[in-house]
Amino acid sequence: MFTIAQYWKKSATYKVFSSLGLETKHFISTIGQIAQMGLRMIRRIFIDGVQFRELFVQCERFGISSLPITLSIVGMTSIIVSSQVANEMVKQGGSGLIGMLMTILTVREVGVIMSGFAIISMIGSSLASELATMRVTEQIDAIDVLGVDSVGHLFTPRVLSGIIMMPVIVIIASVFGVILGGVASNIFSGLSYRAYFTSVWLGLYMKDLWVCLTKAAVFGGTIALISCTCGYFAKGGAKGVGLATTKAVVWSFISIVIWDMIFAMLFFF
Repeated sequence: MFTIAQYWKKSATYKVFSSLGLETKHFISTIGQIAQMGLRMIRRIFIDGVQFRELFVQCERFGISSLPITLSIVGMTSIIVSSQVANEMVKQGGSGLIGMLMTILTVREVGVIMSGFAIISMIGSSLASELATMRVTEQIDAIDVLGVDSVGHLFTPRVLSGIIMMPVIVIIASVFGVILGGVASNIFSGLSYRAYFTSVWLGLYMKDLWVCLTKAAVFGGTIALISCTCGYFAKGGAKGVGLATTKAVVWSFISIVIWDMIFAMLFFF
């Protein structure tokens, strides 16, 4: 005979609460792993310093390799937005403010958010799969056996490269986006380039630039740290590599959206 406990465990309600409990446990565990690796990396920086040769290699990978796709995403987004905004602004007599609107939108949000998405898709997933492969093939264990701290050796150059290169990428992408916004405005609404670029600086302040660069550095470090952490704790062979990569991408997307909301609330509300 089935007991009440057995009936309860077979019910849909139990399965829902069990699933929620498991996901909550994974969430807390992942947060703890990310915090642990971040603190451990900072500690190793003060003890062992920075491997500048490896840092330069990772900066090239983080910046130059990801630049084409970043410019493509930011540029296309600016074209889409400006093609829709410019027509309406011209109809309402606001043609002299189109450049200002596109610049503020690009510097505050589009440039950094779309750059972050591009970096996650290309670099974040690459970092996670690289470290996950090293973990399942026991290369990280070999590093530890040799007496080298694997976190300092693998995390430090990758996370620092994200902090250093992300602002550079965002600056280039934002300028590119503003320029393409002017081209699209001219094509779709007939707005002259002079009118567009004259209004570019009307609503842009140093505060916007500093917030943008700070946000970019935080995004870059967060993406690299999450991706490396997910890869570092991978297990289960080829399937584990895939799961770690997926986990890194999802967590990175969620984290930069949360960071973006925090920055907006702190500086623009």
